[in-house]
Amino acid sequence: MIQLENIKKIFRTEEVETWALREVNLEVKEGEFVAIMGPSGCGKSTLLNILGLLDNPSEGKYLLDGKEVSTLKESERTDIRKGVIGFVFQSFNLIDELNVYENIELPLLYMGVPAKERKRRVEAAMDRMAISHRRKHFPNQLSGGQQQRVAIARAVLANPKLILADEPTGNLDSKNGKEVMNLLGELHREGTTIIMVTHSQHDASYADRIVRLYDGEIVERVEL
Repeated sequence: MIQLENIKKIFRTEEVETWALREVNLEVKEGEFVAIMGPSGCGKSTLLNILGLLDNPSEGKYLLDGKEVSTLKESERTDIRKGVIGFVFQSFNLIDELNVYENIELPLLYMGVPAKERKRRVEAAMDRMAISHRRKHFPNQLSGGQQQRVAIARAVLANPKLILADEPTGNLDSKNGKEVMNLLGELHREGTTIIMVTHSQHDASYADRIVRLYDGEIVERVEL
């Protein structure tokens, strides 16, 4: 599903050149759950941004479902992201002015999905994440665990083939963190491909394998 070949990412200013990623090679098969670990500043989030088509690499090839996507324009990247990739962030990224239902529905509005189909999908996602009883609540009325459940519901709404999770339990206590990991584990068992950046060895244990980054390079690959 995913093939990265010699991916490099360099951030340049007038005086400084910073290598965020150096010749990263990675293959992720459909249905795999891969955890990316490493110290802060090692390039984990940069790698996730490239995988999620939020950024292009400076050099190298990125094949997604056999299609070269590393050189696409922003509008083309957006089109692919819409149907294929779901994102789950540490900070939940919910919109404060929208209630639970509206936050989950938002991607479908962008995709131009008809109202009846939107309702069906949102209801199904809320049921799946056990948050239907909170549909009228706003993010500031929810616990961290509930907010992350809303974020996951929004991520899975379009049935993406790939979920990218950036420290999904980073702002949660252990009980809510475990719940979120169980949800991701369930999605994985249903066939969703998941790539997760994490500092937590416990969270990483849900994955099929761990890829360790250090100074922008893959230094270890561990099958679990």
